[in-house]
Amino acid sequence: MKRLIATIALALLVVPATFAGEQSLLARVTVYWASGDAGSNHNQSTGRRLQTGDCSIDTRHIPYGSRLIFPDGSTSAAVDTGPAVRNRKAARISGRTVYERNAVVIDRFFETKREALSWASRNPLFMTVRVVQPNSHRGLAAE
Repeated sequence: MKRLIATIALALLVVPATFAGEQSLLARVTVYWASGDAGSNHNQSTGRRLQTGDCSIDTRHIPYGSRLIFPDGSTSAAVDTGPAVRNRKAARISGRTVYERNAVVIDRFFETKREALSWASRNPLFMTVRVVQPNSHRGLAAE
């Protein structure tokens, strides 16, 4: 009976977040920038030109089109992927705890090296990121 009650309680905690289309994940956030000047043609895997606010994600954990909300209030759009975010090398190398080594990797794009390094220096390597699913409008009103 105790096991049944514990299972129901756990389900009630998880189900609302699933239906809300929002979750929080521990992430190792890295940055990258366009090579060359700010007007360079840096494209994602689908051919769309990347813009500041775009990021690469692992689609096994974060679906394309999701909005990522960072602790500093900035947001990014999940529009690209790549081997560096899928294999989580940055998290495995720099993580000090098991949780950090198992964190997802998010790679934020910036137009210039200066913008990227400035953002990276003001934020921790690991942070809890809110992920708002593409079909959900919940959580976007707080932006």
